[in-house]
Amino acid sequence: MSEPREDAVVQRRWMTILQKTGTPVISALLAIAVGSIIIWASGYDPLAAFAALFKGSFGSPKAVGDTLLKSTPLILTGLAVAYGFRAGLFNIGAEGQLFMGGLAATALGLALGGASWWVSVPLMLLAAMLAGAAWAFIPALLKARIGAHEVITTMMFTYIGRYFVGYLVNGPMKEPGNIPQTPALDPAAQLPRIATLFSEAAREAVPILNLGRAHMGILVALIAAVVIWLILKYTTLGFENRAVGFNRWASETAGISVQWTTVKALCISGVLAGLAGATEVMGVHHRLFDQFSSGFGFTGIAVALLAKNHPLGVIPAALLFGALSAGATTMQFEAKVPQDIIQIIQALVIFFVAAEEIVLWFVRRRQKEAISHAG
Repeated sequence: MSEPREDAVVQRRWMTILQKTGTPVISALLAIAVGSIIIWASGYDPLAAFAALFKGSFGSPKAVGDTLLKSTPLILTGLAVAYGFRAGLFNIGAEGQLFMGGLAATALGLALGGASWWVSVPLMLLAAMLAGAAWAFIPALLKARIGAHEVITTMMFTYIGRYFVGYLVNGPMKEPGNIPQTPALDPAAQLPRIATLFSEAAREAVPILNLGRAHMGILVALIAAVVIWLILKYTTLGFENRAVGFNRWASETAGISVQWTTVKALCISGVLAGLAGATEVMGVHHRLFDQFSSGFGFTGIAVALLAKNHPLGVIPAALLFGALSAGATTMQFEAKVPQDIIQIIQALVIFFVAAEEIVLWFVRRRQKEAISHAG
């Protein structure tokens, strides 16, 4: 009797793994399949389109660098949204927190002038994290104290943040000239490109090191993902966050302060989004302007959903969206397929997250079979 029961336990374990990993994979595959039909129906060659897309995202060291470049802010905003989700909170305002993080990093970087890289960069990253947390604090407080819905408050703060940055780059912080932007950051206040860390001889010997514009922000993002995973899995802070997300009332009964956990969760979410803004300013643009983010905060919602809110799952999910974005231009030039098709595929990925019900049906069926065999 023990062997069938052990087999049932193993089978259930595999079904659980399938449930967690199957949905994102199925969603991506279904999106590509339906996207192929749309491309074909539009009069283009799907194989040529996806071949060009792959070439533009992974076909060369520079292409890989472009994918990493696009993925860096998505990892951080995906983490921001995922951390909030794990506490039962929908932080739709990561875009605004990203803007405030970029603003804080820029303002401090310009104020520090020619200070050492080892002083400027850590302080700028810290300032961005604090600014993101501060921009999430008032919505968090409103949610905790009076129950104001975080979707509405964080969204409103996103608009405030974007327009505030727009005012500053057109006014007090504007560089002389006609372009609404701040002066450039000193090189000592920038995140270096990965390729520049190696000598020209090393890059010639190992071509993969020629990663184009990819910068050290990707390392910051990867470290953040590991840190958030460790927090959620091994710390009291993470346990309280997960507990409140599972059941707020049971958590309150167990002695966990739901209000305080809500504030902490949204502020930590803001920290991660603010960090995304800093990496964009310090690693890509080296200055601030009012459209320095192309909706990374909103795409981060899709990344978190595809990753099932798992901090480490956010990395491949962000890489998928980053690859789609990086390869879109090549697909347009070589296969003549409009870039709008990429937007459709990204939307289909999120739509097919609903395929979870298909996976769950399969899981439940196998679990019933395992139970019947065990009986």
